Amino acid sequence: MNAMEPSTSCWRRSSYSNHHGACVEVTTLSGAMAVRDSKAPNAGVLVVDRHRWAEFLVGLSGSV
Repeated sequence: MNAMEPSTSCWRRSSYSNHHGACVEVTTLSGAMAVRDSKAPNAGVLVVDRHRWAEFLVGLSGSV
């Protein structure tokens, strides 16, 4: 295992997740963030570098 292995990380569920299947989880990796669907945690993980993650969050804050 290396620092980019999300399976050993502590996943956090979005506070906007609901009981109807709209659940996203994130975890911090070395220099990146990982995102997965909590309904299917073994289906795959999207890994994004921290700079792009910060841009994503700024974009979200402008649309809420």
